Formats: sequence, structure tokens, C-alpha cells
Amino acid sequence: MNPILECNGLTKTFGPKKALSDINLKIGQGQIVGLLGPNGSGKTTLIKIATALLTPSSGEIQISGMKPGLGTKKIVSYLPEKNYLNDWMRVRDIIGMFKDFYEDFNPEKACDMLKRLNISADDRLKTLSKGTKEKVQLILVMSREAKLYLLDEPIGGVDPAARDYILETIIGNYNPEATVLISTHLIYDVEKILDHVIFINEGRLVLSSSVDEIREQGKSVDGLFREVFRC
Repeated sequence: MNPILECNGLTKTFGPKKALSDINLKIGQGQIVGLLGPNGSGKTTLIKIATALLTPSSGEIQISGMKPGLGTKKIVSYLPEKNYLNDWMRVRDIIGMFKDFYEDFNPEKACDMLKRLNISADDRLKTLSKGTKEKVQLILVMSREAKLYLLDEPIGGVDPAARDYILETIIGNYNPEATVLISTHLIYDVEKILDHVIFINEGRLVLSSSVDEIREQGKSVDGLFREVFRC
């Protein structure tokens, strides 16, 4: 089976700084993958290149055999690290906007998730807590029938209880044939849902391994991460 995401010699520089350095990587379909590393390790840069928000300095990245662009936007659902929705909008207005913008958006699925998380579609974003806004953004992203979900720090700015809700939403609402790539430095919280992990540090690929292989060595992902990064 062809990889959903593949990097060959992927490098990105900002002036004299290399944000990514010669990344060679293949990510298969039908799994939840953790893109793990300390803050500033290059995780967001990799995701932004995959979403065509940045272009490589050298090397290449392909999504389902295509370079990032208009073709890949139809199969990639992206959750950025920062909130990008207008506070004055009501939740139902945003759902309508996504329905108009994305052919694969399922509004019934979005409304069902809102109901299960006790979020009213009549609420304006400015009245919601930060954690609830994070949930709304994730609901929008996970309500698309995408082939690849790119989630940049989906649990980074919320309390532990909200993290559990967010992780449950991810598990329960993606197509099992699709791939979810979760960028985070909160390893302990996400370990339980991961099938595969990628360690990245200072722009370099440190490790790409299945979670089962790590556990066969008698280690946890969090324990191996602390061992590798001495934290």
C-alpha cells in the first residue's frame, strides 16, 4: 500500500536556521501517528509544509502521491495550533461555512459531536472557554471525511479533563482507513491512542517506530521519549 505521506530529503531553512534537515519518512494509511518532540523541534514546520502553507527549501513531501496544493487540500483536514475562527460567529454559522467550503464535510456528524459534548450550536465563540473553543475547532476538522488529519498540538492549551474529551473525539470520529497525525510534546496524554510514533528534534528525525515495537522492548512511549530527550 502506498504511503499517505512521504518525505524525501525534506529540508526547510529560515535564514541560517534549519527548521528541518534531510527528513526521510513514510507514513502509512489507517493509523494514528504521534509526531513527538520538544517545543521548537520542527513539528509545526513539517505540518505546515504538508498543508502547503510553507514550501520546502530542498527535498520533497508528497501526500497520497501528490505535492501539497489544491489537490491535497481535498483530502487533508488540518487543525492549526492557534485559533483561527472569528469570535463573533455562532457555532452553527461556522458549521454552515465549513459545509459550503468542503465537499466532504458532514454537518450531521458535527452536530452530533456538539450534542455529545454539550456545546450549543447557538453559542457565539466569544462566550466559550478556551477549552470549549478547542473542542469546536476539533469537531470541525474531524467532521470531514478526509484521508489525512493533521492536528497541530490539539491538547496543548487545555486542562487534563478537556484533553480526555479531545482524544475521545479523535478516536471515535475518524475513518479507520484514514491516518491521523498528532503533533504534541504531551506524550503521556496521547500515548494510549497511538499506533506509531515519530520522534523529531532540532529539525532531524530521531526515530520512527510502531508503538508495539517499543512496548516489546519493555518500554512506554513516554519513557522512551524521556530517555531519548533526557527530560
